[in-house]
Amino acid sequence: MFLMFLKVNGTRLMAALILCVSAFGQAPPGSRAAQRLEEYRQSKAATLRDDFGELARYRAVNASLKPPAPDEKRVVFFGDSITDLWNLAEYFPGRPYINRGIGGQTTPQMLLRFRQDVIALAPKVVVILAGTNDIAGNTGPMSLEDIEANYASMAELARANSIQVVFSSILPVHNYTSQSEDLFAQRSPQKIVELNRWLKSYSADHSDVYLDYFSAMVDEKGLLKRDLAEDGLHPNKAGYSIMSPLATVAIEKACPSKP
Repeated sequence: MFLMFLKVNGTRLMAALILCVSAFGQAPPGSRAAQRLEEYRQSKAATLRDDFGELARYRAVNASLKPPAPDEKRVVFFGDSITDLWNLAEYFPGRPYINRGIGGQTTPQMLLRFRQDVIALAPKVVVILAGTNDIAGNTGPMSLEDIEANYASMAELARANSIQVVFSSILPVHNYTSQSEDLFAQRSPQKIVELNRWLKSYSADHSDVYLDYFSAMVDEKGLLKRDLAEDGLHPNKAGYSIMSPLATVAIEKACPSKP
């Protein structure tokens, strides 16, 4: 398709280029959203060159963490900025829940640090929330098949180490505010739906738990409800208040409490 459009006028050529990039979920070339994404990539270039998975973020605190007690139901919340910004102590008081989110990360980065930030902590359950930054292209273009393969690899590593898997749906996004427009343009709602469909099916096929945030947070237009995030992506207090009880139910399903 790219070569065919290359032979015709400039307007159609630009349309073809946009379609090629949109297939990976990224914003169209030359748009403000694409420029913001490139600025983000440049700001992270040095860090990712030296430590692509950003293992340094939690290395010291992991080393200081004691092994779980015999009866402890340790849970690791593993993800990107939506997890990173989640104050687990506030929403799950008294629970041995560990936050291992890193803002901006994609599934290849998370897979790279899965052993250090999940397996080595010996949790009963891992709650994985990832994929929105893959769609945006934070670390480069990603096909749905590549994202799905990284999901599957994390799940296989967890199961091989007797860790129950909870796969969280990708949250919907909105463009109802000025600060949400660029983040929304980088994230195709269609790709979000397609990945969530895959996650739900994969979880059912492999006896993992599918944690459906999406259905509880989406509006009648298929977007994130306006009052759940100011920037259209990162949940506010109202958003996390919806997510927390859903996570509690999913964790209990993955690893039921003893009677």
